[in-house]
Amino acid sequence: MTSIDLYVDPICPFAWVTSRWLLDAARVTGRSVALRQMSLAVLNDGRDVAPAQRAKLEWSRRVGRVCAAATDEGGASAFGKLYEALGAPIHHGDGDWADAVVKEALTASGRSPALVGALDDPTWDDAVKAAHQRSQDALGGSGGSPIMAVEGRGFFGPVLTALPARDDGMALLDAVVTVASAPEFAALQRPHKGPPSTAGAQPR
Repeated sequence: MTSIDLYVDPICPFAWVTSRWLLDAARVTGRSVALRQMSLAVLNDGRDVAPAQRAKLEWSRRVGRVCAAATDEGGASAFGKLYEALGAPIHHGDGDWADAVVKEALTASGRSPALVGALDDPTWDDAVKAAHQRSQDALGGSGGSPIMAVEGRGFFGPVLTALPARDDGMALLDAVVTVASAPEFAALQRPHKGPPSTAGAQPR
């Protein structure tokens, strides 16, 4: 069975659409997917960014701490469950990323709601940095969200602007697995605009 790791930052809408496609296509085609944490806040540390982007990166930093705390409490699978619970309010809601939304997601994913306190607890920052470094190690360089590693071979993306139809999604996954099996393959990219359409990309 093909093993796939998908590294995502919960605030990234492109990663959310990619995760919806990948989890569905992998289930139908009999492949295993593990969702892993990465951090756009850590990736952009020290960079001069616009105020709107800075606000998003601050949410990345705060939510990343909670994800690290949830993983510490519940093990590696806890991140994926929390990511699922955060997805709907963050990417399909009204954009109100209030602390209460994170607390509700913790409860929905089976974690202690008290972990919401990690939002403003910088003692979790080292754990977030370590999780992010694992994503960069999987990629073999510096890259953003999402990063997909097929049998340990990492790539940035796929970046999807909308959720493909199921048959198209299965074909896309087959293609990604095929190119990932070629050690010589490095990159394939074309211009795109964002944010992506999240229509149909609801939690599974």
